[in-house]
Amino acid sequence: MKRSGDITDILNDWEFNPNDQVRIVKTGDGREVLQVRQPLGIEQYELDGRPDGKRPFDEESILHLLRERLENHRRVYGSELGFTIDHEDFLLAQNESLLYYYRYLVLFQINDFIRTARDTEHNLLLCELVEKHAESEEDKKELLQYKPYILRMHAVSKAMISLHQQMRSAAKDVLQSAIDEIETMQDIDTPAFQFERLRSLNYLRSTLKQIADQKISPLDRLKAELEEAIKEENYEKAAELRDRIRELKYEPEA
Repeated sequence: MKRSGDITDILNDWEFNPNDQVRIVKTGDGREVLQVRQPLGIEQYELDGRPDGKRPFDEESILHLLRERLENHRRVYGSELGFTIDHEDFLLAQNESLLYYYRYLVLFQINDFIRTARDTEHNLLLCELVEKHAESEEDKKELLQYKPYILRMHAVSKAMISLHQQMRSAAKDVLQSAIDEIETMQDIDTPAFQFERLRSLNYLRSTLKQIADQKISPLDRLKAELEEAIKEENYEKAAELRDRIRELKYEPEA
């Protein structure tokens, strides 16, 4: 019997609700997938690997394919000189970056900052490859005009991870580093770039100020000092700070 392909029953089982659009479900083989209910259908993303679950040219992603080609070029010629990404390969990379973009928007919405950081890093690495090796300046401009936004999402996700780990100074460093990078980016003459750079800088500065203005508890202050001691490789001080943190954590309340 021929299947109709009608998904009305599936849509009726999960009616559209703008306040409840995202869920994670298990598939028949036990893996988890991310689903988004839209007014006229359901989007489904793999949680790990390429969002569409495909393996282009039997590789994990176009990013992996391009990096492998670059590495082979280095082995043969001794440098990156002469390696290029033509327009056809650029389109493959650009289309893949959109898949990751759609997924990390949803991941960020549900506070999955670890996967958001992973997906934004994927797109930043694609930007780096295109910036260095794309044959066409128009191709470079087409992708890089959105880099301030990707940097912002990546930095905020990493900052949130650090904040959840009570590492405030690390969170501030990540945000400040992103601000510095966006400020020093070479100008791209497109409305999208101008808009995204200004919006991203304003957002990052506002987030940084919010973190800086938050009152620091004694425990948070000790953890910040511990981070600094480890950075400076002052392990004796770090050991003392760990002891003080441990005592403070288990100190009985008055």
